[in-house]
Amino acid sequence: MDALSDVLKSVRLEGAVYLNAEFTAPWCVQAKFGLASVRARLAGAEQVVFFHFLTEGSCKVRLTDGAEVLDVAAGDLLLFPREEKHLMGSDLHLAPVEAATLISADAAATTDLIQMRHGGGGAATRFVCGYLACSRSLCRPLLDTLPRLLRIPIGDGPEAALLRHLLRVGVRESSATRPGTQSMLAKLSELMFVEAMRRYAESMPPGGKGWLAGVRDPQIGHALALLHAEPDRAWTVDDLARRVALSRSALAERFAALVGEPPIQYLMRWRLALAAQTLRSAGDAIAHVAAQTGYESLTAFNRAFKREFGMPPAAWRRQAILRSPTPGKQAR
Repeated sequence: MDALSDVLKSVRLEGAVYLNAEFTAPWCVQAKFGLASVRARLAGAEQVVFFHFLTEGSCKVRLTDGAEVLDVAAGDLLLFPREEKHLMGSDLHLAPVEAATLISADAAATTDLIQMRHGGGGAATRFVCGYLACSRSLCRPLLDTLPRLLRIPIGDGPEAALLRHLLRVGVRESSATRPGTQSMLAKLSELMFVEAMRRYAESMPPGGKGWLAGVRDPQIGHALALLHAEPDRAWTVDDLARRVALSRSALAERFAALVGEPPIQYLMRWRLALAAQTLRSAGDAIAHVAAQTGYESLTAFNRAFKREFGMPPAAWRRQAILRSPTPGKQAR
């Protein structure tokens, strides 16, 4: 398995299409993912990725801090890997309307599928919007390499038709309360995200830096896949170098240049990310988690975990339990 697939497999995405939006020219909207009803459902999420998929029309978009303006059109997917306030509109020089004010409190509280309409009655632009909640620790290698605003042209080919169909299914599921809806929405969101990441990786220019650039490199991608396939193995740089047909020095230099850290340091951080996920989702004793992570000493594990996550494992577990949504308020 390649490293990108392994990270995506470990992401444990859960999400939902929750907003159908129609804007007519002239219009300008200022938005964030954090509608109150969504925040309540995502109380336990470490990381939220917000998306817009344009199904009709065109508009302009930029982050509110004055970043580059992007022209987007039907078939484009916009991803915000972090919670970023942004402007969208037919004319970004207009005074923006806050998106949250376009939804009544009653609708936000009682409806899973939110309808939003705004504008001056001219040419229409339509979106399907939603969110993906995931583990920050497991997503770190991928999310840290993504820009703050990512435009991915899906186009109008068979893949775009499939994505549009899946999002239409998601819209129907968001407005229903049938058994299995939550699972269905999680799978649809995951498919959308995986397709977006594949397309972004394929579109990256040669000579880039970052984790995705490492994944695309034949030798470094192979080394990352090996580390992800057997994270509990006592890897050395010599072992990896032999497996990927590079000298020890060439592997160490290229890995650090592309990924941003040496191979064994990367491995230890990935092990700690897996340990954090285990602490969140299972009741294993911390000493057992430490041993699984490759630490013979519980003291050394506690020290490394605190250095990576800012608190010892026991406190991390307690905080994760407190952040977890109560029954009936889980992300739908």
